[in-house]
Amino acid sequence: MRVPVTLAFVLLSLVASLATAQELRDTLFRAADNARTAATAAEAEALAPRTWERATEAFESAEQALRRGRNIDTVRERIARAEDLYRDATEAAELARASLAGVIKTRQDARTADAPTLSKPIWDDAELRFATAVREMERGDLRGAEKAKREAESLYRDAELGAIKTRYLSETRRLLADADRARVERYAPVTLDRARSLLQRAEKELNENRYDTDLPRSLAQQANYEARHAIYLAELVRNVNDKRMTTEDLVLAWEKPLIAIAGAADVVPDLAAGPADLSAELATLVEDLIAQNQSMAQDLADATTRVAELQEEIRLLDEKLGGATEERQALMQRLEREARAREQFVQVEQMFVRDEALVFRNGNDVTLRLVGLNFASGSADVSSQNYPLLQKVERAIDIFPRSDLIIEGHTDSYGSDETNLALSQSRAESVMQYMVSNMRIPTNRMTAIGYGETQPVANNETAEGRARNRRIDVVIRPKL
Repeated sequence: MRVPVTLAFVLLSLVASLATAQELRDTLFRAADNARTAATAAEAEALAPRTWERATEAFESAEQALRRGRNIDTVRERIARAEDLYRDATEAAELARASLAGVIKTRQDARTADAPTLSKPIWDDAELRFATAVREMERGDLRGAEKAKREAESLYRDAELGAIKTRYLSETRRLLADADRARVERYAPVTLDRARSLLQRAEKELNENRYDTDLPRSLAQQANYEARHAIYLAELVRNVNDKRMTTEDLVLAWEKPLIAIAGAADVVPDLAAGPADLSAELATLVEDLIAQNQSMAQDLADATTRVAELQEEIRLLDEKLGGATEERQALMQRLEREARAREQFVQVEQMFVRDEALVFRNGNDVTLRLVGLNFASGSADVSSQNYPLLQKVERAIDIFPRSDLIIEGHTDSYGSDETNLALSQSRAESVMQYMVSNMRIPTNRMTAIGYGETQPVANNETAEGRARNRRIDVVIRPKL
């Protein structure tokens, strides 16, 4: 389809006219645009709302006047007014930011905790008081602004704490409400009380330190478990009370899973005197299997590495005609040293029982995980009850007379990162100092390192796992 020449000319003229109008607009508004951008960056809309609103009205009025073809001086006058007001808004916003720095940070903390969603009523009240503080600050009423600021800051803190509690404790509260509706207290009061107590402890921890949530989160999870357990137990007790099952039926039902596990482990399930002996036997079996699996995995990794290394060395030796005998002899000597290191590892491994230390090998390094070395809560002092174990450690170190030692301190996840790191370092240094004083080991052979909670070896969600994570590892690094 051909476009008539006249129409094409009109279209070209229109495009040219629009381009010219845009260029004129950009030229006239350049300073005002910059002032508006600066005010936006200073968050003037929130921190100086009245001045921002007046600036925006003047800015939009100038744009409208330009579009309608008003006198250029009128347009320039309105632009200048908008520019001045945006600059005023920026200054007011910066002043407000400095004066309201504390409440602004508290507001951000609450927002980070998702208070606008999880603690909405308190957040909304805090926002109203914050807006009042900003308005009073902008009007120059410093006394009114200070009062509103204090109120807003307190409300933001309440909103933040409420949001954190909702995130960690709402599920527990829901379960306890379900338990109340099911009249669980009548049938399983002890377990239900345990759940309530754990919830109270979790809330207390959050009240005292809302930013270290590891402990309250764990307490809440334990409370959830106890609440669900109480509901389950209440249903069983209710069935017994209502004669839907006998007490004997209940006990036999509980024995079935243990019998099934014993069968899978090829263990004769002797429950004649109760489950204690069978449970202990199964627990020991599981621990042995885990230890064997770790040892086999390490042996396999070592063997795979050595096979690859030997294959490469043999290939290189076979390529050489001269000096092969000497190099093969060096290779044999190294293999003998490594075989001796493995024998020493077995010797060390047999020195400790399971509740004293676990012994691992990583290449030629030997790690003594001193599960029997205990510290008082929050203390780094080596107590006399640990001396017998440390004497065994000394004998293990003597098996590797040419070795460096790394004493590693580790904690569970309870407490702040900084506190745990410092405590683990102090404990590692205490053990090293004991070695210096009582084992006569030179300090240049030893290094003490605290890792805090960063290298767990077990689940921090259980008491048993946390106990395994609170440990001292002594790494013996032989010099081959």
